[in-house]
Formats: sequence, structure tokens, C-alpha cells
Amino acid sequence: MRMIYERMKIVVEPSCAVPLAALLKHTRRFAGQRVAIIFSGGNVDLEKLPFGSTVTTPSAPDKHG
Repeated sequence: MRMIYERMKIVVEPSCAVPLAALLKHTRRFAGQRVAIIFSGGNVDLEKLPFGSTVTTPSAPDKHG
């Protein structure tokens, strides 16, 4: 998760990091192939991330304007 955040600047669900970890561990198996990994981030508590202090959330829009 941290690598994805540091490189791509997106926060993903923990389970999304698993396919990337497999790809990075078995690079020879995937050499010369096109590989797609789908990332999603709906199930993340930003306050509990080990690197959460570096993650900022956008401010809510002002109701008045």
C-alpha cells in the first residue's frame, strides 16, 4: 500500500496491494506480458494508515458558497 501511495499518490484497499506484490515477487513469470491490476480504495480508514500523517484529505466544500 505504501509503495502504491508513494509512487502513484493513490490510497488503495489493503487487498489491492496483494496482486502488485505477487507481480513484483514473480517478475520472470510476467516478463514480456501485458499485465493489468485494478486498484480500488473504498474500504480504507486514513486515520489508521501507518503513513496516514502524510495523507491529506480534501476539505469539504463550504455550504455558503
